[in-house]
Amino acid sequence: MAIAAPTHIGLRFTAGVVSAMLAFHAAHAASPGPDQVSLSEQTVHWSTVQYATSEDNGLVSGSPDRNTIVDRTFKTRGLENRYLKVVLLPEFGGRILSIIYKPTGHEQLYRTEVGVPYGIGAGNFYYDWLMVYGGIFPTFPDAEHGKTWPKPWDFRIVKEGAGEVTVAMSFTDNVVYAAAPDKFRKRASGIEATYYVTLKAGRAAVDARLVLKNPHDKAIPYEYWTCATLAPGSEPNHPRTTGGAEIIAPITAYRTPAWSKHLSDGDERAGAGNSRFEKLRYFKNWPTMGIAYAAPDMQGGNFWGVINHDNEEGIIRIADNTITRGLKMWTWGFPSFTNETDQRRDPNPARPYIELWAGVSDEFFHSAEFPARSEVSIAETYSPTVGMSNVTHANESILINLSAEASGVTLQLFSIEPATPLRVLMKHGDAVLFDDAVTADPKNGNRIFASFPDAGSAEQVQLTIRTAEGKELIAAEAKMK
Repeated sequence: MAIAAPTHIGLRFTAGVVSAMLAFHAAHAASPGPDQVSLSEQTVHWSTVQYATSEDNGLVSGSPDRNTIVDRTFKTRGLENRYLKVVLLPEFGGRILSIIYKPTGHEQLYRTEVGVPYGIGAGNFYYDWLMVYGGIFPTFPDAEHGKTWPKPWDFRIVKEGAGEVTVAMSFTDNVVYAAAPDKFRKRASGIEATYYVTLKAGRAAVDARLVLKNPHDKAIPYEYWTCATLAPGSEPNHPRTTGGAEIIAPITAYRTPAWSKHLSDGDERAGAGNSRFEKLRYFKNWPTMGIAYAAPDMQGGNFWGVINHDNEEGIIRIADNTITRGLKMWTWGFPSFTNETDQRRDPNPARPYIELWAGVSDEFFHSAEFPARSEVSIAETYSPTVGMSNVTHANESILINLSAEASGVTLQLFSIEPATPLRVLMKHGDAVLFDDAVTADPKNGNRIFASFPDAGSAEQVQLTIRTAEGKELIAAEAKMK
């Protein structure tokens, strides 16, 4: 039975709503006094080309019509504090749809203005088609967006107070799509997923935790990937990745599936069929669409993200990547930016964004084993950055870029709790290069440069950042270049 296209939405506010929202942001970004968190119900509008699906989410053959655009409305939940405005969309994939960093007024996540079905009948996706909306969302129990991207997730409030709001979006995989391509599993996994999203007062980051449960008495194969569709430093009504975008990740090599070998053309080889990552980290060097994987995987590095060097704004995911060891990277290629067209006049899926994925396995269609009657918990922090050209170290409190060369040492830092007074100590051997109180700047970030009093014999610079009370927030070293 054919039914109308499901209610999907891309964030497209009216001009009056946008103006009022930005005025609210500006007023609150500078407001004094204690920070508070609020939770609200909102609506969001999205457009798609006209199409129809069956009751089990299969695309009705011949139904997509790119000449007809349909506008739809969904109910969303908004989390807000002094630094962030976050929009959640439980009804379409259980996703974080938008993160606006209020000190700059800029969007950090990509979302498409007009959704377009693609990959129809190609055998690449579970429902044999896909439509990108954007944001950050869980995908399971199969590769390539899994089963839940078009599905409604149950929503509940876990905690609501002035100091913290935590909500949960939940889904149990009881889905069976008989027409799924052969490389996908034909049975429902029964895996229970809950995505907790938290915003706390005084924190300029979103904290999330994905909990998966295997209810069975036997181990089962599965995949789990968090998909993050990123476009930091964007205008809220037109988020996109620009020519200044760089993928930030503490990796040195990548590999591609056979059909994406064109991505590595001209790259220096790194052995074992891998290529050096230095070139491909820049969006402008992606010739066309394709997939790249961190090689062999994240190797314990606890962060990745994107920095937009056009305005030095970024969004970084901080997590225990011994659990989510896989990093998959995808774009439509840089021509999606240089050849960008009006989405309502030319609705097509090839748009300028960077997808980064965190997986429990090293690449798509490489299953992990979920032990019987067990649980997997994945904690994530999504932090904007300002004034940083790179990230060398990160944790749930602070992000830094530390580098040392003959002229001196340079520190860029972004504090996730900007109101917390900091004490920064930098040493070169026994010589103290910098030891002073620092007030975090949430709009521009902080940059400290310290010259060396003499060359000395030490090869490294040591950094320690503490609170005013002496609690250590982060410690790092930088080798002299």
